[in-house]
Amino acid sequence: MSWMEAKYDFRAIEPKWQKRWEEAGMYRVTEDSDKPKYYCLEMLPYPSGPLHIGHLRNYSIGDVVARFFTMNGYNVLHPMGFDAFGLPAENAAIKHGGVFPRTWTLNNIDYMRKQMKSLGFSYDWSREVISCLPDYYKWTQWLFLQFYKAGLAYKKKAPVNWCPSCQTVLANEQVINGGHCERCDALVIRKDLEQWFFKITAYADRLLADLEKLPGWPEKVKTMQDNWIGRSEGAAVRFRLEDGREFEVFTTRADTIFGVTFMVVAPEHDIVPSLIKAEHREEVERFIEETRRLTDIQREATNLEKKGVFTGTYATNPLTGEKIPVWLANYVLLGYGTGLVMGVPAHDQRDFEFARKYGLPVRVVIQPPDLPPLDGETMAEAVAAEGTMVNSGRFTGMPSREGIKAVIKYVEEQGLGHAKINYRLRDWLISRQRYWGAPIPIVYCDRCGEVPVPEDQLPVLLPEDVEFLPHGESPLKTSSTFGRTTCPKCGGGATRDFDTMDTFVDSSWYFLRYCDPKNEQAPFDRAKVDYWMPVDQYIGGVEHAILHLLYARFFQMVLSDLGLVSASEPFTNLLTQGMVRLEGAKMSKSKGNVVDPDIIVKKYGADTARLFLLFAAPPERDMDWSDAGVEGAFRFLTRVWRLMAEVQPQLGQGPSVQGESVEAARELRRVLHTTLKRVTGDIRRFSFNTAVAALMELVNAAYQYKDRVPAGEQDGALWREVGENLVRMLSPFVPHLAEELWEALGHTTSVHLEAWPAYDPEALKADEVEVVVQVNGKVRDRIMVPAGADQEALRAAALAAPRIREHTAGRMVANVVVVPGKLVNVVVR
Repeated sequence: MSWMEAKYDFRAIEPKWQKRWEEAGMYRVTEDSDKPKYYCLEMLPYPSGPLHIGHLRNYSIGDVVARFFTMNGYNVLHPMGFDAFGLPAENAAIKHGGVFPRTWTLNNIDYMRKQMKSLGFSYDWSREVISCLPDYYKWTQWLFLQFYKAGLAYKKKAPVNWCPSCQTVLANEQVINGGHCERCDALVIRKDLEQWFFKITAYADRLLADLEKLPGWPEKVKTMQDNWIGRSEGAAVRFRLEDGREFEVFTTRADTIFGVTFMVVAPEHDIVPSLIKAEHREEVERFIEETRRLTDIQREATNLEKKGVFTGTYATNPLTGEKIPVWLANYVLLGYGTGLVMGVPAHDQRDFEFARKYGLPVRVVIQPPDLPPLDGETMAEAVAAEGTMVNSGRFTGMPSREGIKAVIKYVEEQGLGHAKINYRLRDWLISRQRYWGAPIPIVYCDRCGEVPVPEDQLPVLLPEDVEFLPHGESPLKTSSTFGRTTCPKCGGGATRDFDTMDTFVDSSWYFLRYCDPKNEQAPFDRAKVDYWMPVDQYIGGVEHAILHLLYARFFQMVLSDLGLVSASEPFTNLLTQGMVRLEGAKMSKSKGNVVDPDIIVKKYGADTARLFLLFAAPPERDMDWSDAGVEGAFRFLTRVWRLMAEVQPQLGQGPSVQGESVEAARELRRVLHTTLKRVTGDIRRFSFNTAVAALMELVNAAYQYKDRVPAGEQDGALWREVGENLVRMLSPFVPHLAEELWEALGHTTSVHLEAWPAYDPEALKADEVEVVVQVNGKVRDRIMVPAGADQEALRAAALAAPRIREHTAGRMVANVVVVPGKLVNVVVR
């Protein structure tokens, strides 16, 4: 190798191999029935600015997995694209001087794609998808129509979360930190609007039950989805108003109905106007207006100050016959149950706080066995624990768990209610009053009403003659060309829907489009999707556990039911990587505390950046960015380069016949094959940091061998075995350096197309092992003995050791306890 004296020049090496890979189309794949398939996918980015180190960590993890499975004989699909619609890109365009969103977005995509290629990721760029281009969103609209035909897309007027800064509706999942917009942090308000919804609640049971089919998902993610779906079993019980009307109240604690002393109703409930007595109207309307300023997230918070107002109306408790007041309360939500809640202040903390605030009765009906008798007059807080039913008529004395079933049975027999299952999950609100999204393919005709756009008229294109800055209504209304159209049914005049779809609709099916990205006749060919799907390994942030991951599962289930795909779950295995922090804070473009990958790549190279991110912490944990850590990774790669250069003269020469050098060679080979076993297992477990640590130990062992054995006595065949296997193990982590070293070793094919090396079990066996020797339980020596020595040999070796003889001299050996290969304990008196 002529580069013996040269430095590790990543600036020349990395572009050289990136060019070769692209020219050879090395990462392009097609369906191949002769190989097992492996679909490796990282969550696609929003193109609202350059990549940051958090992106690089995510993609580096995926690249190791993709390259590893390729070398293990799999047909690997590893695509990349851009989630290019939605608020992030649009807000960035507005922030940067009102640049048109399409221009800003596509420019960013060009830059991000260039960044990704400079980092050496093994993406099949021929499969790239960009969600804001018509060849993609045509099929997003087509899928909307399939949902619409199946009764899973509908429009209704509803109170929604409205961000006054972003000037658009937000789904509940996009309201965070006690009622703030996840994008701009503005305080979100409530607003009544006609909105489009996907009926995800129709799949609530299945979304919940099928979590059991995902053993490859982190338990914390499954728990988050379980909690968000919020399935609860209980009863719907009918309460009667003074005018004879009845309404249902859902409860999971039917055993506490005898403790109901008031009713609370969501202020936005349709029944409210008919509940208000004239003398209370002004006060009630003021309270309703005050509550509307709160989001659902704020109203669900445990620290919310409970407020309410009496309507002037009374209802009757169906089990006690007692007349109870009906109140409005800010902690009752329309979206859960029926929006009407029975107040049981002795056994529900929210109701307790409300009752104490407004002087309402507190009646104990459950007595826990481990507490003194409860008294509603003196209780300091609600007691929600199970126990024995008290003050509960015919059910008094019954254990509360049995009481729940008994009360439900009774109300069913008496025609007062029925058993019911309820969910916290609400239907997915997909309407957005912003420009940068896929237009909803519906028109409105005075004669025909709501009419879907025919499939052969898709895509409904976004107009460009718009004022896209947010101003309270959809920017599409500012277009002179978009709104007016022809009714597909009668041919008369019609108006298009002016809302666009939530960007999470785009990202709920992109993994299917990767399977067949150039199809102009359909969103994808079923045979191709059925070959590649489900995704074998999905990688992304845990922050998407409820939003994207739940929506993607819903989409996949619907498409399976419609016969468009076979797999009913999209992602077999999920890895949620931790965040990259800078000075203790999460890196994010919105916070402005990002490390620019371009600077790191320019100074140290892509391989160094990748290696540091993979070595610094286990992938599922947060990690802190460290300039010193990056420098350490660079020094290691320089050591690898120097080692390969320095041993080049010995490569391929015959083995040494010298005694000590043979022993040293045998030890290095043992370390090599131990490393092969460790690295293979660690990559399969995604324990990349320990895999890199093992490679570092191998390099240290190689240097020790080189320094210990004279150059003329070093085993050239061993050096080739070490060098080639080291390069192959390094190749998923540092692909450019590995290619350069592989070529320098005399190979003409890519190292990434080589088979993953297998370890030799025989080489793992050590000739000698270290055994601890104790005298009366205290360590007195450590001796080297032949591996596999039997108990008698170990006993003799231990007793013969000089230091052990010193401690046993003049004393009687009462016993010798031997643990083969590990320990000898000599017991003396």
